[in-house]
Amino acid sequence: MTGSEQATVDTVAGPRRVVSAEEWLEARRALLVREKELTRARDALNAERRRIGMVRVEKDYVFEGANGRASLVDLFEGRGQLVVQHFMFDPSWTDGCQSCSWAADEISAGRLRHLHDWDTTFAAVSRAPFPSIDGYRTRRGWTFPWYSSHGSDFNYDLGVTFDEGRDAAVYNYTTRDELERAGADLSNQPVELPGLSCFLRDGDTVYHTYSTYARGTEMVGGSHYIVDLTTLGRRHAFEQRDG
Repeated sequence: MTGSEQATVDTVAGPRRVVSAEEWLEARRALLVREKELTRARDALNAERRRIGMVRVEKDYVFEGANGRASLVDLFEGRGQLVVQHFMFDPSWTDGCQSCSWAADEISAGRLRHLHDWDTTFAAVSRAPFPSIDGYRTRRGWTFPWYSSHGSDFNYDLGVTFDEGRDAAVYNYTTRDELERAGADLSNQPVELPGLSCFLRDGDTVYHTYSTYARGTEMVGGSHYIVDLTTLGRRHAFEQRDG
């Protein structure tokens, strides 16, 4: 084979080059430099996230869960932090969103236990009534905490139910015109949308520290990545970037 020829292997994702071990190692070392840059940039972004401040939650939201009615403070289960998955489940639906369900399938007992070690509770919240949620959760075999916000403003205030009949709705900090120019279909409202929100508790006072939407929720790949989204972070020495 001459230098101008290149062996390839066809895969379902297209052709992949076959290279020598020496060429692969050289390329891998170059890629490692880029990966370390990304790791440092992610650490810096996580630190910046913790510095944006937080907003006191003034409303008394009411949820319904397996043990009946619950307040936002109750969702913490006595811990200091709360991460909420905004699970797309419209009150008129029989089943929850398939994309949200795919993510929920990966919520293991181990992940929840590790978050608890970081004084952090994970829970899902949907706008569907709790009997619909509980029936779907049973069919899927899930055990994580899941609450209904049916009848409350929680989904609207957190920006995951787009409904211009209630207010000047936005999603992912973006207006309807901007969303539609990006290809979103918002013609049949209300529209349920994905998101993740973080809260901090000081006694009975709750603060909203962070929310992310759309592809931002892809960061949830394990307890380390979830806790990176919170205002307290992992509390490891490498996170300290501001003295």
